[in-house]
Amino acid sequence: MIVVAIDGPAGSGKSTVAKALAERLGLEYLDTGAMYRAVTFAALRRGIDPSDQEPVARMVRDIELSVDQDQVIVDDVDATIEIRGPEVTRAVSLVAANPEVRTEMRRRQREWARSHGGGVMEGRDIGSAVFPDASLKAYLTARPAVRAQRRAQEVTDLDYETVAADLARRDALDSERQHDPLVTPEGAVVVDTSDRTVEEIVDDLVAHLEPHGE
Repeated sequence: MIVVAIDGPAGSGKSTVAKALAERLGLEYLDTGAMYRAVTFAALRRGIDPSDQEPVARMVRDIELSVDQDQVIVDDVDATIEIRGPEVTRAVSLVAANPEVRTEMRRRQREWARSHGGGVMEGRDIGSAVFPDASLKAYLTARPAVRAQRRAQEVTDLDYETVAADLARRDALDSERQHDPLVTPEGAVVVDTSDRTVEEIVDDLVAHLEPHGE
């Protein structure tokens, strides 16, 4: 079973690279960040304060969650667009810091990989916590200004300065949280995506994977 773990902060190019790499390798793709966003969406929809850990922890065990490359379904509701909105974006780091949420998401992510016979998974703790023995671990990064510009283009209702501030806040929350913080996984290939094309990055990652039996 081939599992490729791609981690990195927001705006580093994880989704774009992971999708292209999955297509190149003929593997399924999973955006684990979308799973945490889906939990956040579920909490907000039910009127639960995302920072209130106990009710969020109770809720996460019960929600029905389906995440694929094109659609996110939460309790039979299509949340594909809503999980990328500013309300969810502002609250997702609070939900992601909840240890019970992380435990349940790790369980679901590992089950996803088993049921799909491996895959390319991207997030913030895949190589460090979910699959530390992945076939390939990569940590993507980029200059802060590049990351903010990329994200500003994705979120059309927020200006560059607001996006840059949100990214800095999320970086701090994700890196400093007690459970499964954002770190460079041991043995990961570190790639600065600031000035490289997606094709170049994918070529590089495939080259690292081939000695392990791609």
